[in-house]
Amino acid sequence: MAERIGVFGGTFDPIHVGHLVTAVNVRHTLTLDRVLLVVANDPWQKATLPVTPARHRLAMVEAAVADVAGIEASALEIERGGASYTADTLAELRRRSPDAELLVILGSDAAALLDTWERVEEVRELASLVVVTRPGADTLAATLGWEHHQVEVPRLEVSSTDLRARVADGRPLDWLVTEPVIHLIRALGLYDVREMRSQRSATP
Repeated sequence: MAERIGVFGGTFDPIHVGHLVTAVNVRHTLTLDRVLLVVANDPWQKATLPVTPARHRLAMVEAAVADVAGIEASALEIERGGASYTADTLAELRRRSPDAELLVILGSDAAALLDTWERVEEVRELASLVVVTRPGADTLAATLGWEHHQVEVPRLEVSSTDLRARVADGRPLDWLVTEPVIHLIRALGLYDVREMRSQRSATP
């Protein structure tokens, strides 16, 4: 039987419980063999914003999923270098696993913006879509004509932007970020007040 692989890409700056709840629930609902958390090397949609170095973001994802069955950190986009495009990532995964079924996982907001993606038709040819929604929400994927699955996950209003601000302000991350990731953020000195002030001044 062909392997079923979920592809969940993101900046993960930092990875938080919302990301993990999504990955675990999608894997369970769709009986996927594994879900790859693909860490963007250079997220083109955030070209004007400051982003934590890719090696640190990858380390946080690795720490977060170390003991989570079926959920894996992927450095594929970092190893490739340059701007990160889903079409390139899927093409490489197809080369490595020719018979695998690939499923791209994204939220309903991102699904509504699929027509802005680079080489979106290549994405469509290489993978089906998994649209993650909150209880009671609808998906727009059907109106785009994509083959897709809809998976409902618990509503967790967690924002990576807010988490970075919490670190800068000295507020706790407990229960929003896993303990190994909290330790890593502290060890690497990520998102401290000076860094946050620098990022804010650099943001248009």
